[in-house]
Amino acid sequence: MYLASWRILAASTVVLLSGTAGSLGQEWKPDRPINLIVPWGAGGSTDQVTRVTAPILAEALGVDVVVVNQPGASGAIGTQEVLNAAKDGYTWTANAIANNATYSVTGLLEGTDIDDWHIYLSVANVPVVSVPADSEFQDFGQLLEALKTRGNEVTVATAGITSSGGTAIAALADTGDFNYNMITYDGGGPAAIATASGEAMVTTQLAVEQTELIRGGRLRALAVLSAEPLVLEGVDPIPPITQWLPDMELAPDYFGIFIPRGVPDEVVATVDKIWAEQVLDAQSLKTYAETFGAVFAPSYGEEARERAMPVVILEACSSVERGEAVNDPSTIGIDCETRTEVGTP
Repeated sequence: MYLASWRILAASTVVLLSGTAGSLGQEWKPDRPINLIVPWGAGGSTDQVTRVTAPILAEALGVDVVVVNQPGASGAIGTQEVLNAAKDGYTWTANAIANNATYSVTGLLEGTDIDDWHIYLSVANVPVVSVPADSEFQDFGQLLEALKTRGNEVTVATAGITSSGGTAIAALADTGDFNYNMITYDGGGPAAIATASGEAMVTTQLAVEQTELIRGGRLRALAVLSAEPLVLEGVDPIPPITQWLPDMELAPDYFGIFIPRGVPDEVVATVDKIWAEQVLDAQSLKTYAETFGAVFAPSYGEEARERAMPVVILEACSSVERGEAVNDPSTIGIDCETRTEVGTP
C-alpha cells in the first residue's frame, strides 16, 4: 500500500483524450474507440492517472480511448462490467492492482484473482492522513490519542472499505488498536473534498487526491503511510507514520490499466509494445507523479505481476485479520501464515 522514499517536484500537466494516428507499426489495428472503465468516481487517484495515460494509448493506437467512470461497491461494479464484456479488446479497466487481485477475498467478485488480468502498471501511490485546516489535531499523535479514547466518534472519509483510504485506516486501526467511524464517498477526490469541507474529521485517501487541498491550506497533512517523509513543494514535509507506529507493515500500492484475459493475443502484444516504447518513458506520467506525490513506476507483464504481489498479499491477509474476508486468501493462492504466494488449490 505504501512507499518508502519520495522526491516530489512541482509541475503541471494538461491531457486530451482524443486519439490521432499512431506511429507504431502494430499487428492490432483497432477500428473503433476503446472503452476504459474507471470503477471509481471522477477526480480520484485511479481517475487522475488514467486520464494521463489514456492519451498516450490513444495516440499510439489511432483511436479514441474513452474514460468512463462507473463507481459503486468499492470498484466492483465497474470491474464486473469489464469481465462481462466481450473479450474483443475494446473494453479495459483501471484500478489499484490490489483491488482487482483481492475482490474475491472480500466477496465482492467471487472467483476472480490477479491472473484474470493482463497488467499494465503506471505509478505507485501512498495514503496520507489529513484533517481539515481548522481541526483540533495538530499532529498524528494527537489524532491517535483521540482515536484510542473516542473511537467511533472520529469520522473518517474514504472511498470505501477496499479503497486505498479504506484499507489505510483499517491498517492503522489494526496497528494502533483503535476504532473509527467510516463515511464512504464515490471516490477518493470527493472524500478528500468532504473532509476539507468539514463533513468528516479525517481522511486517509491517497496523496494524489489530497495534494491541491494540502497546498491550498484546506487540509492539514499529519502523516504519510511510509517509512520516509513525503516532500511536496510548497508545504512542510509530511512526517512518516513510523514516527508513531514503527511496526506498521508497509508495501507499495500500484495503479494501472488492466485488460481481461481472453482477448486476442495481438491485442496484448500491441499494448505490451506501447507500454515498452511509449509509457515506460512518458514525460506526462513523470510530470503527474512529480506534481501530485506519486512514484513513476511503469511495468507490464510478469514484471508488473511480481511488483504487485507484495501489496496483494498484504491486502488479502490484512482483510482476514480485520475480519472482513469472505473467502480465505488460500482460494487465490496466498498463504497468510508465511505471507507468500503458493498457488491456487
